Amino acid sequence: MGLRAIAPKRFVPQTTDSKHDSPISANLLHDEANAPKGRGEVIVGDITYLRLQNGKFGYLACFQDKFTRRIIGWQISERMTAQLVIDAFNQARRRGLIGRGAIIHTDQGSQYASVEYRRLLYISGFRQSMSRRGNCYDNAQAESFFSRFKAELVENGVFESVEQARLEVFSYIEGYYNRIRLHSSLGYLSPLQFEKQLKIKQIRSSESLVSRKT
Repeated sequence: MGLRAIAPKRFVPQTTDSKHDSPISANLLHDEANAPKGRGEVIVGDITYLRLQNGKFGYLACFQDKFTRRIIGWQISERMTAQLVIDAFNQARRRGLIGRGAIIHTDQGSQYASVEYRRLLYISGFRQSMSRRGNCYDNAQAESFFSRFKAELVENGVFESVEQARLEVFSYIEGYYNRIRLHSSLGYLSPLQFEKQLKIKQIRSSESLVSRKT
């Protein structure tokens, strides 16, 4: 009869709380001089939510190398706190995947504006950069990763628990996205394949330089 039921809108948790009084860092990526020319120079980060079977949510924080597209650090938690992004960032640092003086770019979320997170960047000698308020295009690469992640892994489904989410996300990021998934922007290579080619080019360039000197 052409009738449609009125369905309630599904609740979607807000992962960016930019309504805080903490200082906001400038967007360093607006300066073309800061565009990355190699890996580890510019890192982008963001947070997304994961639906759980019990109706609650888990939260995934990721940091991605802007040049190689590799996800270099990630963590999942039941709470969206500053510690979540600190743990994800420290994972990338322990792996040695962030260069000295690198730019760390995120949105203006309270987690990234927290004293603890800022102190970590300052002590480590990194430069903080933030998107303009409400402007998703300023952090488009991080947004794009989560879009692909949800389309390819989640597909509007839910995880049984936070523990299951960790296992599934580990398999997707470390086993598929970084190692296998091809990127047109990388010449149809995976992030790890692209990094391997970069390393080979650097070795050949060094060998050529030594050869010319001798």
